[in-house]
Amino acid sequence: MNSMNKYLVIGNPINHSLSPKLHNYWFRKNNINAFYDKEKLDVKDLKTLVARIRDKEIKGANVTIPFKKDIIPYLDELTDEAKRTQSVNTIYLNHNKVTGHNTDIDGFKSAIRDTQYDINGKKILILGAGGVVPSLIFALYKLNVSVITVSNRTKRKAEKLRELFDNLKIVDWGEVPEFDMIINATSLGLSSKDDLNLDFSKGGNNKFFYDIIYNPKQTNFLEKAKMMGHKIENGRKMFIYQAAAAFNIWHGINPIINDETVKLLD
Repeated sequence: MNSMNKYLVIGNPINHSLSPKLHNYWFRKNNINAFYDKEKLDVKDLKTLVARIRDKEIKGANVTIPFKKDIIPYLDELTDEAKRTQSVNTIYLNHNKVTGHNTDIDGFKSAIRDTQYDINGKKILILGAGGVVPSLIFALYKLNVSVITVSNRTKRKAEKLRELFDNLKIVDWGEVPEFDMIINATSLGLSSKDDLNLDFSKGGNNKFFYDIIYNPKQTNFLEKAKMMGHKIENGRKMFIYQAAAAFNIWHGINPIINDETVKLLD
């Protein structure tokens, strides 16, 4: 067992994460002698985690809520994408330097491409300002959207995003400006009791409601949108694509993504 390479996803909460299921499936498919696990950590554990990667006890790690920014001070270097977004979701050892990268950007772009939604020139409203949001914003600008508005329960946190992206619009929580596509990037929805308590009924028809949460498959946010006849999509494809990009960094292999891969997450 000791010769088996170990990989991890860290977060808090971490129970909902399906990363181990996906990566261990790809290990089997590619005959890689490795094991992928999940660990619930606190901020005080991040320094030790990086040391474990430096000592090669862990070969690589994924980072999820709420540590994508908190991990940065402990890393030796960042890739351009991680620097630009101040967000890390993938860690690996590169020439003995513990390196932080961000595969969420490409993960989101590939997921949007898959929906065949024409996002060019659209108005986007993002709910939340947490670790993944800079990646979404960066990807959306690359996809040529016209306006991005952010609304967060703590407005100050949303305003801080302007340090990275100066042309963002910020609105108060509860205010729903005109949008074509709305993205739930809050963690509200991980539990079935969660409700955003926002009124989207005046927003018009044929909007696109996107939730970065992938487990559960349909949050209350998406369920309500579906009942109102809007297009909906969960974060499953984004999750798979960002995981595939991390897998490629660690193993130099592009894992196969097909219906079987998607079904695995049911």
